[in-house]
Amino acid sequence: MDDAPAPPKPRPHLSHERIIEAAFRLVDTDGLEAFSFRTLATRLNCQAMSLYHYFPSKAHLYEAMVGECIAELPLPATGTWRERLEHETLAYRGIALRHPGFFPYFTVFRQNNVAGLDYLDRILSVFAMTGLPPERRAFHFRIFGYFLGGAGMEEALGYAKGPSSVNPVPDDVARRDYPAIMAVGPWFGRDHHAAIFRHGLGVLLDAVEADIARHQGV
Repeated sequence: MDDAPAPPKPRPHLSHERIIEAAFRLVDTDGLEAFSFRTLATRLNCQAMSLYHYFPSKAHLYEAMVGECIAELPLPATGTWRERLEHETLAYRGIALRHPGFFPYFTVFRQNNVAGLDYLDRILSVFAMTGLPPERRAFHFRIFGYFLGGAGMEEALGYAKGPSSVNPVPDDVARRDYPAIMAVGPWFGRDHHAAIFRHGLGVLLDAVEADIARHQGV
């Protein structure tokens, strides 16, 4: 009987794509706070120093991950401004749902590289299709950003997972003393997120429509 030890398992070939994919899985599961090249290397069955051949720092890796998120936001080549904005807004929400751990970084990342500026210019070109003056386009663009950032953070992280009081009010006391909160509470659940998001998106799109009508003197 051969008692020789089994040969070591071959290490999977590293690549930019494989490292980014593994980083997303790790961050989306454990959060940015728990992420390090050491933990990522463990997942990839390699030495941490091997990762630095591909990404000199976490900032470089995170920027590449931002680029991957942007690549998931292709803007339709046809359609009205409203159809395109609706599509892009729903796609942005999809980033929060697919990458909940990374979304907080993505949504505040300054899009000042080529990929980011290309993306912003595409979106602002859609706002330009409305015919509104630059000031009003900027106004609506920023409001969409507020909506997407807030809604995305809520759906990615969840209000229920946020910091909590050390002495929360008991449920029976809440039901007795805070009837207005308890009356709407059932509709705050995840099952209603999509409907609420679409309602909010409709409000924003209608506001742009109304602004266009005012500027056209309709």
